[in-house]
Amino acid sequence: MFDNILLAVDGSEHGLHAARVAGDLARATKAQTLRMIVVYDALPSNLGEPNLSQAIASRQQEAQDIVDHSTKEVGEIPGEIHTEIIEGQIADKIVDVASIRNSDVIVMGSRGRTGLASALLGSNSQKVVSQAPCPVLIVR
Repeated sequence: MFDNILLAVDGSEHGLHAARVAGDLARATKAQTLRMIVVYDALPSNLGEPNLSQAIASRQQEAQDIVDHSTKEVGEIPGEIHTEIIEGQIADKIVDVASIRNSDVIVMGSRGRTGLASALLGSNSQKVVSQAPCPVLIVR
């Protein structure tokens, strides 16, 4: 049923819990692939050098640390784990990857944004749910 799982992680507690849930789901459904992505906002190009290079390197290292920690939380699964680190608008990139990679389900954490802030700004999880080409499992 869920042969191709897309897991979006951000290093938050909800994201780590989503990694554990995605691992459980992959084991339960004997998923062929679990694709884990970390998406971070683009850096402003006006930082100039060497600041821009240092900021890019820092972001890349932070994203790799998130991937490493989240992979441990997923644990052993029957299929393959693939990872991607992507720059851009978070919700848009998650939806793009889900479409391109033919994901059967997206698993992601919720930061629990509620009330007026959510109504005015929306959250990445809400945007993904409204635009996703497949079911979305939001983990708290």
